Amino acid sequence: MPAPRSRGASSAKAPSAKAKASIPQLAWHEIRPAPVVLVTGPEAFLADRASRVLRDALRAQDASLEVHDLRADGYAPGELLTLASPSLFGEPRLIRVENVEKCSDAFLEDVLDYLASPADDTVVLLRHGGGMRGKKMLDAIRSGQGSGIEIVCTELKRDSDRADFAAAEFRHAGRAIAPAALRALINAFSDDLAELASACQQLVADTEGEITPQTVEKYYGGRVETNAFAVADAAIAGQHGQALALLRHAIATGADPVPMVAAFAMKLRTMAKVGGSRGSGGQLAGQLGLAPWQIDRARRDLQGWTEEGLGRAILAVADADAQVKGAARDPIYSLETLVRTVAARGLPPA
Repeated sequence: MPAPRSRGASSAKAPSAKAKASIPQLAWHEIRPAPVVLVTGPEAFLADRASRVLRDALRAQDASLEVHDLRADGYAPGELLTLASPSLFGEPRLIRVENVEKCSDAFLEDVLDYLASPADDTVVLLRHGGGMRGKKMLDAIRSGQGSGIEIVCTELKRDSDRADFAAAEFRHAGRAIAPAALRALINAFSDDLAELASACQQLVADTEGEITPQTVEKYYGGRVETNAFAVADAAIAGQHGQALALLRHAIATGADPVPMVAAFAMKLRTMAKVGGSRGSGGQLAGQLGLAPWQIDRARRDLQGWTEEGLGRAILAVADADAQVKGAARDPIYSLETLVRTVAARGLPPA
């Protein structure tokens, strides 16, 4: 089944039940037909993507596929068994059930009955977002009843996981993206995986050749997060004037001071994590929870910094964070003070 391979997705951990499960527990991009497909985890975008991949694969096998959608929290007794009953012409069926974590008692009873004898040529996809509701059903599926599989959609919280996801999107489309462009894209869409995926698709559709930082800037330079990291990058490089100019431009175009400070915090924390480490980016990636390109970038950023200066800069970020969240009357002045401190690489005024 054609689907992008993503280290971020494949590294997702399954629920605690994994240790006692006797069915395959797979990442979203590994979804495949089975009598019962249990889709678990909090990442709704990946769950929706997995559901579409499965539907498209089944439809490619047989264009007469019937697709039925149910809600487990508004379930009427007998619905599942009725939809799974053999049809007159024997068309294959995909029955998708949402909100299984809020299911009714009638739904639980019907699913447990169904697991004992799944219908032929039918795939039942159960979307369970988390929680203990339906535990007896989950345990039954994971024990092997119904000959099912589990698709684990763990939330992609780390930037390295999101970078792997985006890189896989471009790789699957046969497009190259420069490391700096990938980083800019992750910075621009750090809070919404669906928006990140949409941005990847737009760049693939609207551009040709390698995707460069200039391409990302052209399409998404107005994003607050991109402006924030541009300010942080200039300040960390010691470019005080440029950092202040970028800061004032970002504020003038509507940037919020809070994510501006957050950009500094993330950059400096990464530098502190990488500082003093030995080994290549690839060797340290798993150990530090970072992508290799993040490690290489942090090492370049550390040039000209001392351990003491980095410590003072991190303290300055903590102070600025409190000030822009209400501890000071003028958050813009607090940001400018932070830029001066970081651009001086944490050194006290001469």
